[in-house]
Amino acid sequence: MTGQHHDLRKALSVTSLRVGLIGAGGISRVHADGWRALGAAVTVYSHEGADALAAEYGFAVASSLDGLLAAADIVDIVTPTTSHSPLALAAIRAGKHVVCEKPLAGTVDDAREVIDAAREAGVRLFPAHVVRYFPDYAALRDQVEAGRIGEPAVLRFVRGGEAPRTDTWFHDVGRGGGIVRDQMIHDLDQALWMAGDVVRVYATQSASAGDADAPDAVVAHVVLTHANGALSHVQGTWGARGLPFRTSADIAGSAGILSLDSAPTASRVEIPSAHAGDGYLPPPTLTESPYTAQLRDYVAAIADERDARVTPVDGLRAVVVAEAAMQSLHTGRPVDIDLSASDLSSASETSSAAVPAGVGA
Repeated sequence: MTGQHHDLRKALSVTSLRVGLIGAGGISRVHADGWRALGAAVTVYSHEGADALAAEYGFAVASSLDGLLAAADIVDIVTPTTSHSPLALAAIRAGKHVVCEKPLAGTVDDAREVIDAAREAGVRLFPAHVVRYFPDYAALRDQVEAGRIGEPAVLRFVRGGEAPRTDTWFHDVGRGGGIVRDQMIHDLDQALWMAGDVVRVYATQSASAGDADAPDAVVAHVVLTHANGALSHVQGTWGARGLPFRTSADIAGSAGILSLDSAPTASRVEIPSAHAGDGYLPPPTLTESPYTAQLRDYVAAIADERDARVTPVDGLRAVVVAEAAMQSLHTGRPVDIDLSASDLSSASETSSAAVPAGVGA
């Protein structure tokens, strides 16, 4: 680590964090909550909404990207997918550590370029796969790693809720990647985290993957064949207005089954805290926000010079699988992939070893 970055690491561990938040859309607020909880001095830059977000949280506003970079040691990117790579590269070239919302980039090649740039610049790069910081999913993975159910055999991940508006970038495959790259990448990453390398990807979707004006209701299914023989089924839904958000995961192994579901049980009793103070009902949760936990881990990883729970290669691997799923949607056939070269040591080499290796028979 260079002297400059050693000084930065030391500063992050003993003084107020200087964070540059790029973007002021919906996801920006959970990141803003996290940085505020960590006591960061935050500056916001966005084409729209920066003033309102800054006023709400007591943050500063930058009038340009250069101004944002000058005011930050860590840059947090919470913008549409196609801007992730260019913004990350700009921050890295300015010597800043980078937190980037998923996916790390829109393509495998772009993700590799960002990883290469961060490594060469000696700065840290953190893809924001926040589901790894949800306590239930972390506990599920711990149980799998401990051998609680033997060898994982069949995994099922479900995620769904109200669809984004049709006229937004979320439905535009060219800008956001549609439901697979935007929403389902959370569970593609979970499948990789729980069961390891994937060698084949097959995907179907209820609406055309190339239709920028896809209907609000979209359901997609991705089937992953893992190198160890396990199979993962990932389902994503963007449903009708008012559909409650819900996730679930089930993992069947050679010695048992593990399951989680975000839906509450039919009967539930909660006892308010004796010091609730401002109302009858208790707080909605007594645990730290996963977004805050994620950011806390990233800051600690910089200060302690260690890996975070999510590494750059994790971000790359998720993009590889998502890109293969998109190819499968367009061809209607399974796609074989090779994740063996998707690591930091090979990231500077050609990306051909990590992209879809061919259409399966």
